[in-house]
Formats: sequence, C-alpha cells, structure tokens
Amino acid sequence: MATTKQTTDRTSTHVLEFDLGKNRYCVDIGYVAEIVNTDELTAIPNTPEHIEGVMDLRGETTKIVNLRTIFGDGENDELGDRIIVFKRKRNSTDRIGWLADEVHQVQELQTDAVDTSVNGTGIAGIVRREEEFVLWIDPTDVRV
Repeated sequence: MATTKQTTDRTSTHVLEFDLGKNRYCVDIGYVAEIVNTDELTAIPNTPEHIEGVMDLRGETTKIVNLRTIFGDGENDELGDRIIVFKRKRNSTDRIGWLADEVHQVQELQTDAVDTSVNGTGIAGIVRREEEFVLWIDPTDVRV
C-alpha cells in the first residue's frame, strides 16, 4: 500500500479515520486530497444510486459518492456533513468525493496488525482499535 515506511522490521502507514453510519473506516492518507464541508449538491438524472450528485470544488466539477449505498449500509437517509476528496489514482488530478458523517484525525497504522483475510470489494483489511474494528478501504478498489 502507499505511503508506507519501514521502522525496525515493522511497516507503518498513516490513515485517515472516518465514521459512516455505525462503522468506522480508514483510508491511506496518500489518496486524500482534502476534506471539505458538504455543500449544495446538484443531482444528476439517470446516474447510479450511489452517486449523490456533483458540486463545484474550486472551479472543478467533483462527483460525490454515498459510500453507505455502495457498502449496503442504507439505514439512514441523511447525508453526511463532511466530504473526503480523493485523488482517483496517485499523482492524478481526477478527484471524487466520499460523504462521511464524521472525520477523525490521522493515525499511524502498523500494517502487520491489519487482518487482510477479509474478502470484500473495496475493503483492504480490518484493524482492531481497542474495542472496535476499523475497516480499511482501498479507494482504487471501490467501484464508483
């Protein structure tokens, strides 16, 4: 994975943690371009259900995706207050926004502590944090 560093036989990376419904997720910070507040979205007719619309982000049209719909966590119809803006690929200018309920600070993650035995589209692994699990998302594997 990206932005990893080797520290005495352990590899670590930095991840941004965020909440979506009842679950906590994280994503490698190397993919994150910025975090913004949810602004007015313009709905686009005849788009997939997970596309909430587009917004103007510094003069660029940015597609906004509802991960709840992608991951099947559609309990709450309310849209998140924050948008995590991603580079679609490293060193790319193509951007996309994911709605999030709450964004937390960046954490250092020891990659050898990640359980990668999970088999789910977009999920790179599971991280145990105290009494909860954090789902590590690979943004290049999330179909949007």
